[in-house]
Amino acid sequence: MIDIQVRSKDRFVVEFKIGYVVDRKRARNDFVVNTWMFVPDWLGINAMTYTKKQFYRDVNSVIRLMTPVYSLQELAEGDALPFRFLEVAFREFASTEEQDALKEVEYQVKMFCSIVKSALRRGVDRIREEASPEEREGLAVEYGLCVRKILRRYRLLGELLPKAETAREARQFHAFGDESLSNRVEYQSFRLLDALRGEDAACFQAVKADVLGLVQEELAWRRSRGWVVAEKDSPDRNRAVVFRFRMLRLFTQTHLFLDANRKKDGQMAEQLSFSVAAGISMVFATIISFVFQQKFGNFTTPLFVALVISYMLKDRIKELTRYYFVHRLAKKYYDNKTEVSMKGNVVGWIKEGVDFITDDHVPAEVAGMRGRSDLLEANNRHWSERIILYRNLVRIDGKALDGNVQYDVRGIHDILYFNVSSFLLKMEDADVPLSLPVGEEGYETIYGERVYYIHFMFQLKSGDDVDYKHFRLILSREGIVGVEKL
Repeated sequence: MIDIQVRSKDRFVVEFKIGYVVDRKRARNDFVVNTWMFVPDWLGINAMTYTKKQFYRDVNSVIRLMTPVYSLQELAEGDALPFRFLEVAFREFASTEEQDALKEVEYQVKMFCSIVKSALRRGVDRIREEASPEEREGLAVEYGLCVRKILRRYRLLGELLPKAETAREARQFHAFGDESLSNRVEYQSFRLLDALRGEDAACFQAVKADVLGLVQEELAWRRSRGWVVAEKDSPDRNRAVVFRFRMLRLFTQTHLFLDANRKKDGQMAEQLSFSVAAGISMVFATIISFVFQQKFGNFTTPLFVALVISYMLKDRIKELTRYYFVHRLAKKYYDNKTEVSMKGNVVGWIKEGVDFITDDHVPAEVAGMRGRSDLLEANNRHWSERIILYRNLVRIDGKALDGNVQYDVRGIHDILYFNVSSFLLKMEDADVPLSLPVGEEGYETIYGERVYYIHFMFQLKSGDDVDYKHFRLILSREGIVGVEKL
């Protein structure tokens, strides 16, 4: 199964989070993701102005494990597996203080923080989007209770670590996790309050005191530990808060990242084809040389002219043959192949390729989803859309993945960050003046926003299942305006 989520990360970057759910009993799990980008022609994006090199410069990929799924209730109640793993790691380090035990402490702290971060986000999303108005208040109160239990238990586990100087690094790892969890609780709590204030005023008033009380408790805890917190009218301190928040987020995520070794796909076949091209051109030059030598003899003017012409043509023949082979190979091979590994063991690979294509190479299902309006079709007679096809072929070894993780990991995420700055260069000003009548004799000027649409069509293949997704990216000269799922 393939899952995809699209969101704007900031003003200039759109994030595509593609999840590949694997069968961990199978060594070979194959997936195909084809992406068609429909770009307005007047943005000046075409094969001449936007090369493969520029495309891959604008795309940044992060490959990571899916976070194990636990709810806040599961973590708060009962003997949750993440807490058990934490306790075992802490006790093992307390008894040995060996380097391997220290690494296990670091790993378990990072994994626990990732699991809680995911549980917090899904818990808040459930209250915001899935719960009925009657359920929201109870779920919001339960949210606060569960979070307090999780934080209290995590902090108590820290007492298992020795107080000696030799255990300072282990205590630091626990403290980094504590601070990261506290930051994340504060962020998600305010996110919950913002949603309730806009969608359910009654529920907001009912739970505001409890949720804000949780935030105040965490702020007081961080101050008591000497950790930096945000303050009004203190730009230097707030800058430090943002920097430290980012560093803690990176610290708690690195264990999920997989090693990615990217290289050009089909290098051996390409070099072999180049050798064949050179051989064909050399055969041509040699035949011309032999024929003229036999007919006119050695050291004659006709032979000299023939040799010069044959060598001139030899280079052209070699280039034309190389060009032919490259385009033939492009149908079989991709641009790049990324080998994915963890702990030194290969768990799969991802191939990617990008090309500009024409309308007649777009599948009927995709063309139908694009659904061009009559006005757009009329304009396309003169200003046709440019179509970029981005292909991905993915293979994951489920058994290898299963053998390298303790938790029940469902698969991997390939997170693509696409920078749209290249698409903004030829856009016009975002603000467009519009005039409206006021009364019977007056009028006023207002402003509308000029936007451009880029359509993303995804074809997702997993085994015999084929699914299609359609997203529309809304851009202006100022950057990303929004992302819509159609």
